[in-house]
Amino acid sequence: MSVQPRLEVTREQILAFRRRVGGLDERLPTGPESLRRAAWAGLQDSMPRAAVLSLHARVDGVQPSAWEHSSLVQLWGPRYHTYVVAGSDFAVFSLGRLPEDAKALLRAETIAAQLHAHLDGERMTHAQAGQALGVDPNLFKYAAATGTVAIRWDGARAPTIWTVPAPRVDPADARRELARRYLHVFGPAESNGFARWAGVSRRSAAATFASLAGSLVPVRSPLGDEWLLAGDEPAMRAAGTAPAPARLLPSGDAYFLLDGAERELLVPDADQRARLWTSRVWPGALLVDGEIRGTWRRSQGTVAIDAWNGLSPAVRDAIEAEAATLPLPGLEGRIVVQWST
Repeated sequence: MSVQPRLEVTREQILAFRRRVGGLDERLPTGPESLRRAAWAGLQDSMPRAAVLSLHARVDGVQPSAWEHSSLVQLWGPRYHTYVVAGSDFAVFSLGRLPEDAKALLRAETIAAQLHAHLDGERMTHAQAGQALGVDPNLFKYAAATGTVAIRWDGARAPTIWTVPAPRVDPADARRELARRYLHVFGPAESNGFARWAGVSRRSAAATFASLAGSLVPVRSPLGDEWLLAGDEPAMRAAGTAPAPARLLPSGDAYFLLDGAERELLVPDADQRARLWTSRVWPGALLVDGEIRGTWRRSQGTVAIDAWNGLSPAVRDAIEAEAATLPLPGLEGRIVVQWST
């Protein structure tokens, strides 16, 4: 798709829009609807309880057990990572990634059928199921795209898996909704970015974007020609709201779950990008007044912060106040902040 852009947007507009729709400027009120909005593009939970910290950055009153809220479920979602999503969105994040290639589709459906027959309504760890079936348990992640595999992973042991009835949703409809979620949270964007994020083929992503053409607005961003949901155009044009003084975003948080030139847009300095998107496990991102200004890591009740430049005493106080509220499971005593600079 290539048409004349009708909207030109700046870096500042894009980041303000993403923070606003992502609930990062002002926390949402406590409740299941807010949890769903915070998980609109899913909450990556590959780092144990990262989903809880992503919720905490967006929703009031989040407790360590928030990931177990009755309105939320876990599954192997985009790129086969562990995700927390709203239960009502299970089909979007599973069937929305169902492969269209005949060979890949047969693999997913065959593994799903074998797993369903073996479990027969029971639950067990994926390691136990893999041993019983004589297969690498990681293969079950492919079956997740059929919408019939649910998981529970607490971060300490192998995930427990079980099978569920396939959602009565057309996979093409689920993929279109998944693309809308991506565009809303990561917009403006293009189909190749959706393919990388969702873990679907470029051909499938391009076809999905083409099917949404009537509901998209062509945009010229600092990265070139991209697309925005037409319903999001007023929010993109709106004046920016006051950013939050500080947010501690966990590893894999949607706000910086980016690659390629998108990373350059978010963090223009190359040295700083290398400190955030490392070759190993990413640290968390320190969001201060709407800009990423450092990284953080945690060990038990100690939060170590690597600020990229000088921070005023008031800003440090805001960061320490934010850290003090982190919903860390099993924590005894107060949280201690250690500054590297």
